[in-house]
Amino acid sequence: MSKPIVAVVGRPNVGKSTLFNRLAGERISIVQDTPGVTRDRIYADVEWLNHKFTLIDTGGMEIGSEEIIQKQILQQAEIAIETADVILFVTDVKAGVTDDDRQVANKLRRTKKPVVLAVNKVDSVKRDTMDIYEFYELAIGDPMPISAGQALGLGDMLDEVVAHFPEESDHQEEDDAIKVAIIGKPNVGKSSLINRILGEDRLIVSNIPGTTRDAIDSPIEVDGQKYVFIDTAGMRRKSKIKEEIERFSIIRAVAAVERCDVAVLVIDANEGVTDQDTKIAGIAHERGKAAIIAVNKWDSIEKNDKTMNQYLKDIGNELAYMPYAPRVFISAQTGQRVNRLLEMIRTVNENHALRISTGVLNEVLIEATAMQQPPADKGRQLRLYYMTQVSVKPPTFVIFVNERELFHFSYRRYIENQLREAFGFMGTPIHFIVREKGDKD
Repeated sequence: MSKPIVAVVGRPNVGKSTLFNRLAGERISIVQDTPGVTRDRIYADVEWLNHKFTLIDTGGMEIGSEEIIQKQILQQAEIAIETADVILFVTDVKAGVTDDDRQVANKLRRTKKPVVLAVNKVDSVKRDTMDIYEFYELAIGDPMPISAGQALGLGDMLDEVVAHFPEESDHQEEDDAIKVAIIGKPNVGKSSLINRILGEDRLIVSNIPGTTRDAIDSPIEVDGQKYVFIDTAGMRRKSKIKEEIERFSIIRAVAAVERCDVAVLVIDANEGVTDQDTKIAGIAHERGKAAIIAVNKWDSIEKNDKTMNQYLKDIGNELAYMPYAPRVFISAQTGQRVNRLLEMIRTVNENHALRISTGVLNEVLIEATAMQQPPADKGRQLRLYYMTQVSVKPPTFVIFVNERELFHFSYRRYIENQLREAFGFMGTPIHFIVREKGDKD
């Protein structure tokens, strides 16, 4: 089940970024009194009363503005609104209801989506009561008084937000299918790859970066296995996209990764691994998703007997944090190794859900500690008592030790490598939870 998405919207300078930072628990958005300073939509994972959701911050909406940047910000907010399950509409009690507020409210009513109206900068509900009542004029629900700066009224507001979340339900038919998110920068061939797999031109393909701005689901069945391919809008480095719509699509990619089983990072063979590729791959890695690295347009470069090894070396250096992800060199245009990619998707999906019995795990643990002695520090020796698997997707293991501080990163990596050597786990990250003997949880 993917996390619900909540978009924070409103006209400029009402305190959206301050509210976003307060809910996200850190200063992620730039906060400044100049209207329009937040030009990038930024996302964060938030939890309230066991409800986990993705929060989107947007720039201020000025409907009807002819300025290029304001048009871009409006498009950004519209994409956030389309993507969201719930919209958090922020207004400013000190400014009262403005024409921009009315225009934003009119736009939100047309979406037919649940909207929570937050009246910000309320330092005293008693003093500001009449000013708060003014916001009933927007006809978009009960105004909820808050102060993002002083963290007042946020609990009631969040209660209202999570009350609108869609109920979780299990769709067996959907669960039978492997959900595959195709992620990467614009114009690396993501849509072309899906069209090649589907055997039809179902997705628009253009050499104009950012043609795909939505996350599009394409189901297919191959050799009895169902797949759902999720095409996502391309992401570019911020320096290249100051006035382009592509930057506003990153949340779609995040949402796609959230609900996928396998993420395929598509890299352009002509460009090699870029900084942005590492950031995009990190989205899947941080969320514990199975991953594959597909180097596309392999047919378009000149090669010798060292070319592939050099690419593998570069990928290993730039994506050192995900050595588990298999690499495949493909051409969406000619179909080269696309069938191999499908086989990989199936394999890494199985590994992502692989469960190992406790008895077998501990045999590997005993053998690993015998081959390489656990570290010691100031006369204290690390002891690994027991290991058991507690979940899958990604495979997650609890290891019981005498002292958690002695279980250093290097030895943890050694144990991970022993598990991979014994059971494979190609394409999936492995997570460890370290417990000391006697931990109540």
